[in-house]
Amino acid sequence: MEVKAVAKYVRISPQKLRKVAHVVKGQPVEKGLNMLTFMPQKAAGLIEKVVRSAASNADSNHGIDVDELIVKNLLIDKGPVLKRFRARARGRGSRILKRTSHITVILSEKA
Repeated sequence: MEVKAVAKYVRISPQKLRKVAHVVKGQPVEKGLNMLTFMPQKAAGLIEKVVRSAASNADSNHGIDVDELIVKNLLIDKGPVLKRFRARARGRGSRILKRTSHITVILSEKA
């Protein structure tokens, strides 16, 4: 059985999220959450929140024991980009791209 949780329109670039996501992929949920808790990056906190949500979904909706779950897949997709500008010299403006991401966590039972 697979269980998933999704966080959309998270205000952090996908590149920063992927650096943290590869560490947790394939790990047991308990170990993955422990690793994310002690990482200093903002991305770790955001991914931790989604993993906890997926584990909670497994427990409450399907009655699966959390100790028997592994992080099967952790997908980081690109969301819409907010375009802003900063005033520069001689009346020009330069673009600032505020990127967003979609985080999908898929948990499955140990084989």
